Amino acid sequence: MQREPVRNHQDLETYQMAFDAAMKIFELSKKFPVEERYSLTDQIRRSSRSVCANMAEAWRKRRYEAAFVAKLNDCESEAAETQTWIEFAVKCNYIPVESGRELYGIYNRILGGLVNMITNPSPWLMKR
Repeated sequence: MQREPVRNHQDLETYQMAFDAAMKIFELSKKFPVEERYSLTDQIRRSSRSVCANMAEAWRKRRYEAAFVAKLNDCESEAAETQTWIEFAVKCNYIPVESGRELYGIYNRILGGLVNMITNPSPWLMKR
């Protein structure tokens, strides 16, 4: 079975995983304590969404390898930041350990996809 060609950033499997994970985080973070509203809740939502937003920006910068890779590096750091916030949420007992493990694992896969694109950007770049 052959895959459909990637036409936009939403077609990227890594983007789809990141978007779904950000939505899971949003749902889980609704139950965080009110006193975390401007700290952990805000931070974990921002970093998880930023992975997706930076992937969209990277996709539009595919004309220039350096710009594309730079934006993907931003994605990578936001994904790693999200993993840190997941750890805090688990340690503070805001999310169950199993949910934290699942999300952390998803972000490991997201990071793997990003690193693959960063180290081998050629297939993703626009042909001139």
